[in-house]
Amino acid sequence: MALTDRLPTLPFRLPRARGLISVERDIPVPMADGVTLLVDRYTPAGGERAPAVLVRTPYGRRGVAGLINGIPFAYCGYQVVVQSARGTFGSGGEFDPLAEYDDGLATVDWLKRQPWFSGSFATYGASYLGYSAWAMAAAAGPELKAMATSVSASQFREAAYIGGAFALESTLSWIDITARSEQPFGLLSAGLMSRRRAGRAARSGRPLAELDALTTGTEVPFFQNLLTSHEPDASFWDKRDFSHTVRDVTAPASMVGGWYDTFLPWQLKDYEALRKAGRRPYLTIGPWWHSDARHVMVSIRESIGFFQAHLRGDFSRIRANPVRVFVTGAGEWREYQDWPVPAMRPQRWFLQPGHGLGESGPVESTPDTYRYDPANATPSLSGPTLMGSAKPADHRSLERRPDVLVYSSPVLRSDLEIIGPVTADLFVRSDREHTDFVVRLCDVSPDGASHNVCEGGLRLRPAEPAADRDGVRRIHVDLWPAGHRFKRGHRVRVHVASGAYPKVASNPGTGEPLGTAAVMVTADQEVFHDPDRPSSITLPVVPA
Repeated sequence: MALTDRLPTLPFRLPRARGLISVERDIPVPMADGVTLLVDRYTPAGGERAPAVLVRTPYGRRGVAGLINGIPFAYCGYQVVVQSARGTFGSGGEFDPLAEYDDGLATVDWLKRQPWFSGSFATYGASYLGYSAWAMAAAAGPELKAMATSVSASQFREAAYIGGAFALESTLSWIDITARSEQPFGLLSAGLMSRRRAGRAARSGRPLAELDALTTGTEVPFFQNLLTSHEPDASFWDKRDFSHTVRDVTAPASMVGGWYDTFLPWQLKDYEALRKAGRRPYLTIGPWWHSDARHVMVSIRESIGFFQAHLRGDFSRIRANPVRVFVTGAGEWREYQDWPVPAMRPQRWFLQPGHGLGESGPVESTPDTYRYDPANATPSLSGPTLMGSAKPADHRSLERRPDVLVYSSPVLRSDLEIIGPVTADLFVRSDREHTDFVVRLCDVSPDGASHNVCEGGLRLRPAEPAADRDGVRRIHVDLWPAGHRFKRGHRVRVHVASGAYPKVASNPGTGEPLGTAAVMVTADQEVFHDPDRPSSITLPVVPA
């Protein structure tokens, strides 16, 4: 059976529009500052007073955008309002990425005043569209009855600085897409070429502040702002981070994510914030990455069933267990009542001398060492990124590099299944106050192939975290969450390195400003694994 045959399905036996769907184009919607944004309204025959689905997007209202965001819901009997964000595809003003709160609320106010508004609506969208929905969800009022988002989150700030390191490849890819999206076939060509253009710019060796122009042909203010706004308290994020409002969202929420999606950790933080506020969101995590087309149909199916329940009161097509996850390595779906899954038990696996990895505690040993050279940065072979495939890759070529430490378990005598958050605690020492550490979890098959499961990183700065009298620092690294089975006969493997280029920008080691740093210095790194300094990775083990 093919993987796609196993994906979650909700039957399309829902009330559908009879006859044709009518589309009213270019409806003007005034904003508070006088700018006019444009809307296309899809109406099913006989559904002039049907509940509405609101979609706000910077990627256009027609073509593929209309096919994905409008027609499926109109076909199932909903009115669909698709709006182009400010400064995109005919809407007035200048596109100001992620500043969607004011325009979102003004659009909701307009929607409520329309003679065809039935009194209830939902929001829908993937990626930026889902973020736009989160931006105004807490203030949208009781008329917002449901929201369905996929591969998205209420804030993108932490995804832009993964563990404090700048997400170079994804950011360059996205500004290239938005810069070219309104050109003929722009979205199609950008989707195919943006990651390649980003990689070419990253390999140029130029300072980061010049890479936007090398990628898109012109300087991009949003990119420049990101380079200077990496501090958590930067005012740039005041109207671009809505994670603090998630707890105030009362509308039922459905989220679809992917194990290799670049926004998954923060999507799960949104889920947990809703749970702490007493809500009961639905969560689906599949074996997908951000630009993976497989999650699109799943998201539409999940959303139609969710809207049917919360806009029409028909709960017959919504699953009993709110959490559904796909376990890679096993090729199976699991359903649970909550996340983290109730059956999960954290289990520490220790780095050991001789590059071993196991549950037994470490013994007296000397630290392992390597030298990181940002001019020859440790590359990223796979893992979460915005564009292109993030399918797991064989990392044996990376493991042969002298700047990667590799720790492997003995051959597993039984299956080992993990579902949940993965973290690492390392005791490290560096001759540089400014440096990075990257931790990766891999599954090694009997033939020796070493495929990545998840990874994460942390950028260190002076006194963050503080060092002991010997200069050793204990660091905590959050890896991507995972749902994976290590099969009997396989081995568990951990990498420790200091780069994942160009996914994240190299740390030059000097502490110079992110955008203008030109000088790069090597870093001599030590990783300890003795009883007083027991470096380890914590796996979320569930019963077989």
